[in-house]
Amino acid sequence: MDIVKNSTPCNPNASEEVKAVMKYLSSISGKGIITGQHTQTTVQKELRYIEEVTGKLPALCGFELLAYSPNINYEDANEACLLEVEENKNTLANAWDWVLNKKGLLTLTWHWFSPLYGKDKSFYAEHTTFDATQAVIEGTDEYKALIADMDVMAGILQEFSDKNIPILWRPFHESEGTWFWWGAKGPEAAKQLYRIMYDRYTNVHKLNNLIWVWNSPLVEGYVGDDVTDVISRDLYPEKHNHTDLKKEFDELVQITPTNKIVALGEIGVIPSVSQLAETRIPWTWYMTWSNEFGSSEEWNSKEELHKAYHHDYAITLDKLPKLF
Repeated sequence: MDIVKNSTPCNPNASEEVKAVMKYLSSISGKGIITGQHTQTTVQKELRYIEEVTGKLPALCGFELLAYSPNINYEDANEACLLEVEENKNTLANAWDWVLNKKGLLTLTWHWFSPLYGKDKSFYAEHTTFDATQAVIEGTDEYKALIADMDVMAGILQEFSDKNIPILWRPFHESEGTWFWWGAKGPEAAKQLYRIMYDRYTNVHKLNNLIWVWNSPLVEGYVGDDVTDVISRDLYPEKHNHTDLKKEFDELVQITPTNKIVALGEIGVIPSVSQLAETRIPWTWYMTWSNEFGSSEEWNSKEELHKAYHHDYAITLDKLPKLF
């Protein structure tokens, strides 16, 4: 298997830090896997749990931006929605601590409350009439709202750019599905949304610190090599079913003939690191999702977690070189 990955950033003006991270990701492909964990709230119980069980921390930490969505409809939201927003507030403070003090890799997920017409958790299509096919047409109310929201988020990302901190940026995730508003109208609309964001963030806001992560295994939905640094997909295998996920890897790499860096954007059950060490399926990182996936034995036993974090093939925070 050819595991030398293309490490040239899609953004020709990418920062030196982005280039360094990309080069590193390419260099470890098929030689190791970066351990990652998403943290949903500012309590970060997932990191505490991992450290308690393994004595180590992941090399990559993910943070949720949903509470920073500009158009949360507080007046028409149920208790579950309000609680999720409240628990997620100020998570950027944790992200800053992670990169400045822990020196770990950073990835951001945005469950984007719909720019218009939403209630409750309006990142879900069932809670909004916001139409992605209208949002990609310049001049529509949907387009104007889309751009306004993008610009607010760009301001948040700009602070990281000012400090030359690279971000593994995974917008419009799981666009192969219809559960989020950006995927509800099909893959073509999702593709256009992503390209609009790429153009605006790269050419207007000059966010040269972003590593662009595409997150869908659909061949017909692929957004294009020119706006993609990493291809990824989200997987939730059955509980305690740890494998090298070769079948899912082979499916994903069909979306482009280009030898892109490949990652597990989200996963519930951690892959088998020992099996990966043998088969060398070049997943570059995995990120366990939050709550019960990353802070209990419901999906991953303590034994499996400890074994994974202490395997020579696993890249934990203590093994991560200084990249920025």
